[in-house]
Amino acid sequence: MNIIDVIILGIIEGITEFLPVSSTGHMILAAEAMGLEDTEFLKTFEIVIQLGAILAIVLLYAPRFLKDFKIYTKLIIAFIPTGVIGLLAYSTIKEYLFSSLVVAISLIVGGIVLIVLDNMIEKRKSRYEDVHDIPNMNAMAIGFFQCLAMIPGTSRSAATIVGGLLNGFDKKQAAEFSFLLAVPTMIAASGYDLLKSYETINQDNLISLSIGFVVAFIAAWFAVRLFVKAIEKYGFRYFGYYRILIGVLFLLLML
Repeated sequence: MNIIDVIILGIIEGITEFLPVSSTGHMILAAEAMGLEDTEFLKTFEIVIQLGAILAIVLLYAPRFLKDFKIYTKLIIAFIPTGVIGLLAYSTIKEYLFSSLVVAISLIVGGIVLIVLDNMIEKRKSRYEDVHDIPNMNAMAIGFFQCLAMIPGTSRSAATIVGGLLNGFDKKQAAEFSFLLAVPTMIAASGYDLLKSYETINQDNLISLSIGFVVAFIAAWFAVRLFVKAIEKYGFRYFGYYRILIGVLFLLLML
């Protein structure tokens, strides 16, 4: 990869990681369009720039993490299903479901779900004053929804947002809980993957990794701030339309 490739992938990762549009699908599509080989270093690079995106959430929501200790219980409970199922099934899912066809179908189906759900809850108010008020069982239910994101193209953000909406959050709260839950989930997943592939990191590619990390951090920072404003004004339906468009594009590329 050259520096231009590094910057482009960093921007794509940062923008799409926390939006309900599937960062995995976009990274696969971008790598194919850019003619990048699926090497071990590319996999490591994608893990490292994910960590850059996570750091943006940690800093953006630092006041919440430092002051709101109630939220930790909810996040731990929501993380349990993903941690258990991910540990048991992720390698099998990765072996059999990581294909362009699965990504395309997941993008389209997820887009339809977002559109339908957005129409159903357009003016509904939240059952809770704050995200930390959600009952433990509902928090765990959102965690089970997050497990659907192990299917490529589903989008962790989309799965948890849908789970949040179906468990009583309004649109803004569903997005916020999705951001917060991303921190333990992605640190665990990225950390686990990085432990398996850290040997590909050396002095020759350290600059590329550093640039990608910083670019993903900056892109995620702005994407999250704009996303919250966008869903308050427009909802999730346009992200659904976009997912369907990208899913169709995947199918056309396969043909």
